[in-house]
Amino acid sequence: MTPEIREGDRKAAFDAALNAYGPDSRYVPPLWSDFDRMFDPAKNPFITEGHGRYALFSAHRDGRPVGRIAASIHDDSIRKHGTSNGAFGFFDCVDDAEVADALLGKAEGWLAERGIKNIAGNFNLTAMQQIGVMTDGFDHAPFTDMMWNAPYIGRHLERAGYAATFPMTTFEIALEDSKPENLLGDKQRAIFADPDFVWQPIQRSGFKVRLEDARIILNDGFAGNPMFVPPTAAEYLFQAGDMMWIIDKRISTVVYHRGRPAGAIIAIPDLNPLVKAIGGKIGPTAPFRLLQHRARNDRAVLIYQSVCRDLHNRGLNGAMLYRTAQALKQAGYRTLGGTWIADINGPSLRQAEKVGAKPLHRLHLFTKRLSPA
Repeated sequence: MTPEIREGDRKAAFDAALNAYGPDSRYVPPLWSDFDRMFDPAKNPFITEGHGRYALFSAHRDGRPVGRIAASIHDDSIRKHGTSNGAFGFFDCVDDAEVADALLGKAEGWLAERGIKNIAGNFNLTAMQQIGVMTDGFDHAPFTDMMWNAPYIGRHLERAGYAATFPMTTFEIALEDSKPENLLGDKQRAIFADPDFVWQPIQRSGFKVRLEDARIILNDGFAGNPMFVPPTAAEYLFQAGDMMWIIDKRISTVVYHRGRPAGAIIAIPDLNPLVKAIGGKIGPTAPFRLLQHRARNDRAVLIYQSVCRDLHNRGLNGAMLYRTAQALKQAGYRTLGGTWIADINGPSLRQAEKVGAKPLHRLHLFTKRLSPA
């Protein structure tokens, strides 16, 4: 039976992945409140500030949502990189070719109607958010801000004419066995001894100021990276503002050099075990569960680290990672997850190897040339 495709049903799209993968899978949903506001065109700066466009589709069988996909056009990216690329994201469904094809066809058609020549994904919704389709490591639980999908998702994409490109890896560090001292060299020791470098924690007091400085550092340090589009203040706050309620001031830092933002390392406690336990929905018991989780949690995740370009090759990246690894151990964390690093990023891969990181998941972008509408 051909599945019914609906557009704009946020609740159905949220439930679709849970229905498709089941409670025994490694899949962890986003918080429903985050998913709902992300696809609310009145709230997401992606829409309200005119950075892009999107559509959200869900597939239904017998009235039950069994798949979903988002189609998006990041107009800022097209202008910056001179491409004609669109994206799919949040592609999750049951292992059913008809459902997969119906969803992919809907996303492809929506993009082609708007003049887009190529499609790639997952982008949830941009390259500055979660990206990729998992192609290996399915038995490993993801950390916060990591993707997870069933093994058959990649197979359905390949069958539909998509090619796997841009390989990436996520990492896990057993902090007890890690060797942060391998990151210490003359450059790093010189930074720690230099009073021109001032280290400030990210905490609730002054949170927005530190967050804005971290955004400035991200935009400067990542300016030359492929696909990167600098988020505006509103976009960055929209994505990271809720971090204030879970931040651990011991493990995230903004570094200033002679009074200006120079480097940032953003690490947070891993919330995925809690979010999975509550099914992504905050109910009456959520505050109690959060307190329990905080008391027991020994997992953290490194979201990103960045250094302003004029300080590249000065050793600040290694110094920040060394200091954070030491702080994590002292705070009682036992495991650190690291979000994706692309195969083309040799320096970051070597730094991960130095500190003892082990591969966790393998991911790719899947791309396809679209037929004219």
